[in-house]
Amino acid sequence: MANLRTFDLNLLLAFDILMRERNVTRAAECMFVTQSAMSHTLHRLRQQLNDPVLIKSPAGMQPTALALALVEPVRSLLQEMERLLEAPQAFDPASSQRRFTIAATDYMELLILPELSELIEQSAPGVDIHVKRTESAFPLTQLENGSLDVVLGFASVLNPPAHLHCEHLFMDRMACVVRQDHPTIKAAPSLEEYLAATHMLISRTGDKLGVIDEKLVELGLERRINFIVPHFLSAPLIVAQSNMILSLPYRLAIAFQKLVPLQVLPVPVSLPDYDLAMIWHPLWEKDPAHAWLREQINAIGRKISAFQIKL
Repeated sequence: MANLRTFDLNLLLAFDILMRERNVTRAAECMFVTQSAMSHTLHRLRQQLNDPVLIKSPAGMQPTALALALVEPVRSLLQEMERLLEAPQAFDPASSQRRFTIAATDYMELLILPELSELIEQSAPGVDIHVKRTESAFPLTQLENGSLDVVLGFASVLNPPAHLHCEHLFMDRMACVVRQDHPTIKAAPSLEEYLAATHMLISRTGDKLGVIDEKLVELGLERRINFIVPHFLSAPLIVAQSNMILSLPYRLAIAFQKLVPLQVLPVPVSLPDYDLAMIWHPLWEKDPAHAWLREQINAIGRKISAFQIKL
């Protein structure tokens, strides 16, 4: 018997019809080809399977033992191929048991996930969300194999490959926070006041150089960072009980202000705004469930964008 590399898979449909009809003329009619063409197809099947496939008998053409053994596997294979080639079924969030996996920074977790969890609870109670932290290496392989659905974060930091879809969600810019009753900072700090203060930095890697420090280096300046934490969770609580300045994205600062008494102020350093984006692989572009998830995240992005930055 031929192996898969040399077998003509186009013959499988003809085999299935021949086994149903057990008659070359009727099989030719089913396939809308001539009887001669169908006879040629049967001849090729016999060659590739090294088996007569159908044998003439007084009761008509009868399948060989090998042909009978292949009937069900071939039929199942053709049915599966037919299912795969059908248009994708509509996604019903209300009844779905789908699990989505999202990679996100803790910044995006804080801004997107509370709203997303509410949307899921209301419209898709059977859907599960698994959130993973973004890593330093872009997770291209996970997006390709479907183990990851979307990546959320700063577009300039993620720097995704050009062939991926990258959709803008909202913009943000750098701000700073100090405690509400700070002894010296009562309004937007001047550059001199900013540099004279002690600073807190959020750095996952423990690196003491953030985007603000890179800009200050360009200006020949430096600030004193005397407190570094790896994530955002403890940051507002620490700032609210100290005289330190914490510089962070504005929308996150506003979220922190709702938790503890903080002043949200502009940073006296000129920095570009940040583009927050959602990234996914084009392989899943037409998948209805995937499209539904993206629309939920987009809706949250539009809601966040509607809240204007006031600095």
